[in-house]
Parts: sequence; C-alpha cells; structure tokens
Amino acid sequence: MTTRRNLLLGTAASTAALATGLFHRRATAAAAAEAFEVTYTDAQWRARLSPQQYAVLRKEGTERPGTSPLNSEKRTGTFACAGCALPLFSSTTKFESNTGWPSFWKPLDNAVKTRSDRTLGMVRVEAHCRRCGGHLGHVFDDGPPPTGLRYCMNGLSLTFTPKPA
Repeated sequence: MTTRRNLLLGTAASTAALATGLFHRRATAAAAAEAFEVTYTDAQWRARLSPQQYAVLRKEGTERPGTSPLNSEKRTGTFACAGCALPLFSSTTKFESNTGWPSFWKPLDNAVKTRSDRTLGMVRVEAHCRRCGGHLGHVFDDGPPPTGLRYCMNGLSLTFTPKPA
C-alpha cells in the first residue's frame, strides 16, 4: 500500500541515487580517445563482468554508498582492478573515510591514471585503471597525510586478495 511516507522515502532514495551517479552516464570523449593495454569489445566486457561491475567500470556509474563489502576489509593484502586484475592499492594505504566507499591515500606505482570529470555540474578528478581504462571512482584533496588525497573507489571496480599468512 502506498503511503505518503513511502512515497516521500522513495522520492528521497531516487534523488540520492541520481545525485551519486547510480544511473549510468556515457563514457567521456577523453576516455574513448585513450589507448589501453587490455581491450575487449563491449560484448566481451559484458560477458566478463557482472551487470553491476559493467555499469561502474565501463559506463562510469557509481555504486550506492555503504554497499561494498570492501568497506570493512581490514586484512593485509592488495586491491586490484575487477576488469583486468592489475594491482591498484595496498591495504596499507586504505583508511576509513566515512563516505561509504573504500578509500585510499595512495595508489600503487603506475596503476591508476586520472582525468578531469565535468559531469553532474562540477569539476572532479576521475580515477581509472591505467591498463584497461576501467572507471574506479574519484580523487579528492581531503585525505590523510602523507598525501592529503582520498582515492574514493567503487568497491565493484575492485577485487581483494589477502596476503598469505
């Protein structure tokens, strides 16, 4: 039964989803112009990735905050690209940002590339895998020392491999 409360909650949830980019946006011309080591056809990407991973990695979507199991990952290990398995972040650079997404203060060397993102009416720095071009998230300048950066990543774009005991 539809109540006023349910209608208001549904409207608020839809607005929040739009604001966080849950609905897919088109890949930018800059992304299309870059050449990457790992490339697949659109059909091959769809076959390799879950629908949710495809939406984030290939269509620059954003997962809902607080939904990634990687938010609570505390073990020692490596976070890699879910699209091509390139190691991206060490667990030693992960920190709790309280934003709802896994956050890191530094990527591994030669792992992550950035470019300007002017969607949603603002200028941000988009982070992507340097090997396959998969969209990872965004970089902000409100992180902890020593870099002062916050690589705010979609958990769907990452995999985690714990360090053997």
